Amino acid sequence: MLRAGHEVPLVVTQPDRPAGRRMRPMASAVKQLALSRGLVVTQPARLGVSQADEWRAARPDAIVVAAYGVLLPPEFLNLAPHGALNIHASLLPRWRGAAPIQRALLAGDTETGISIMRMDAGLDTGPVLARHPLPIGADDDAGSLHDKLAALGADSIVDALTQLEAGTASAVAQPAEGVTYARKIGRDDAMLSWSQPAAALERTVRALRPSPGASTTLQGERIKIWRARTTAGRGAPGSVLTAGDALVVACGDGALAITELQRAGGKALPAAEFLRGRALLPGARLE
Repeated sequence: MLRAGHEVPLVVTQPDRPAGRRMRPMASAVKQLALSRGLVVTQPARLGVSQADEWRAARPDAIVVAAYGVLLPPEFLNLAPHGALNIHASLLPRWRGAAPIQRALLAGDTETGISIMRMDAGLDTGPVLARHPLPIGADDDAGSLHDKLAALGADSIVDALTQLEAGTASAVAQPAEGVTYARKIGRDDAMLSWSQPAAALERTVRALRPSPGASTTLQGERIKIWRARTTAGRGAPGSVLTAGDALVVACGDGALAITELQRAGGKALPAAEFLRGRALLPGARLE
């Protein structure tokens, strides 16, 4: 938006959070960029009357929201003539909610994209100004898809603001059909269920990379699985079929060849290196 020549009178971002090995408070990338450009930054812990007054005093033509993590109260939605515009990482109405990237991967979707939505009081229910599709590659994970969608979202919001300024933008209500909800990824989502097909488990590994990581239990110890591929194999779900360059585990349908994994407190290792320090015989079980 800055490169496109838009004036940004106020930047709102989350309070500094502990990060790094020493867990020291760290400014968000948004704050760092804003300060480097001499922009006014505010970091409210909550949005109330004083924040609404501050936003109103900035006299914005539009409010742009990207992954803010807080629902705007109703009184904030109409502070600007063009309203509040959300850069949402799905083709609405599919995958409304907190984790659209991960849910698209988990579901095996072949396409996602960016929606520029005018926010209303609902959860991602407002009318859409633009949709820009993006194919999901066979090797995409949540990290790579996030980065592709971030770049697409940046271009999309600049286009939308240009159209709003020119008076050519048109917001279209979302259809009632095809609505799905992308609930937040929880601890249960991260645990692999070996009774599932190998293809579904491979998608789970990609959907949870780089965070929080797909997990299983091996001989009572929690293990994170970072990279895997489907392969041929048959056996009791969770049983180790072979242990070499890959740890091949039987699934409800087919098998999963795990190529990178991590013990609790350790670092992620190629399967062969992981297994050098932990011999596993065929028939061992992952729970």
